[in-house]
Amino acid sequence: MPASADVLFRPFRIKSLDLPNRIVMAPMTRGFAPAGIPGEPQAAYYRRRAEGGVGLILSEGTVIDRPASRNMAGIPLFHGQQALTGWQQVIDAVHAAGGKMAPQIWHTGSTVGPDGWEPDAPVESPSGLVAPGQPRGDAMTDEAIADTIAAFARAAADAKRLGFDTAEIHGAHGYLIDQFFWTGTNERADRWGGATIRERSRFAGEVVKAVRAAVGPDFPVILRLSQWKQQDYAARLAETPKAMADWLQPLVDAGADVLHCSQRRFWEPEFPELDGEQGLNFAGWAKKLTGAATISVGSVGLSGEFLGAFGGESSTTVGLDRLVERMERDEFDLIAVGRALISDPDWVAKVREGDAAGLRGFDARALAELA
Repeated sequence: MPASADVLFRPFRIKSLDLPNRIVMAPMTRGFAPAGIPGEPQAAYYRRRAEGGVGLILSEGTVIDRPASRNMAGIPLFHGQQALTGWQQVIDAVHAAGGKMAPQIWHTGSTVGPDGWEPDAPVESPSGLVAPGQPRGDAMTDEAIADTIAAFARAAADAKRLGFDTAEIHGAHGYLIDQFFWTGTNERADRWGGATIRERSRFAGEVVKAVRAAVGPDFPVILRLSQWKQQDYAARLAETPKAMADWLQPLVDAGADVLHCSQRRFWEPEFPELDGEQGLNFAGWAKKLTGAATISVGSVGLSGEFLGAFGGESSTTVGLDRLVERMERDEFDLIAVGRALISDPDWVAKVREGDAAGLRGFDARALAELA
């Protein structure tokens, strides 16, 4: 634990969102929603993290109203009366505990879930590919694209109506929006494809524009992005700052207020050839290039990276000195914490109190229950 973690507990405000600290609960798929309907277990799970002092809770991915928008049966829906009633219960519980929360609005595209579950409709993606040269499902028609953009907007409008404090669009990790960004999965020759990242960002930009129109000017919109894909951990959409600006600036111009920049390890520099091994990370460069607020994320406070969790790996706690140093220089605005908050809902309170001995590592067995 650093001498002082006070920098993590500075307030943060953007538009109508007023946070007591800079710590965000990262969205983490849990898959415990029977028939896609959240309820008391989810409400209690997120309430405990609010009680533990998390500044902003991002829900696990919750899917839009499309025939095959999820790739696991237990992923919650964010459409239909039953599911939205369940999410009302969740946000009411979080607010009662003094917390702030956003749903992460999602479409899994043509990806395959870890349990092999198949939806009862054909999966869809830009070009009918799940990875370079790997066909799966249908290439989206113009009608399907328009309907999907509208479904993202409806979900965001429902989030605002239910009382959520902000909403996050999932555009990372090889899912649908990211499949439009990536040359490996977007081979379209129409206006939704193109040789450049700016051209392939058009779908995401239209999603953001539709969401902004649905929620109005004061409701913050977060957009999660990544270079890496679950299909290819080494994939990169932007090899240079110029390419990154071409990718990100149109999305900010479309209405994204906060860019949630996913890395496997938050301390790794994005372009070390330009600013060295201690250089800006993905979130740092995104903030520098666009002026938007950014969230960083990636193995915060733990010895192993999060991808190992899927293979049953646990992690011990590590110090937060690197995080505090980067926050003190305002490299990024907020930091998202994932696995540490699965095993320890009071992680934030312990960091605030300087209770290094009380911090618990991540136990992979915690993934088997919603606690």
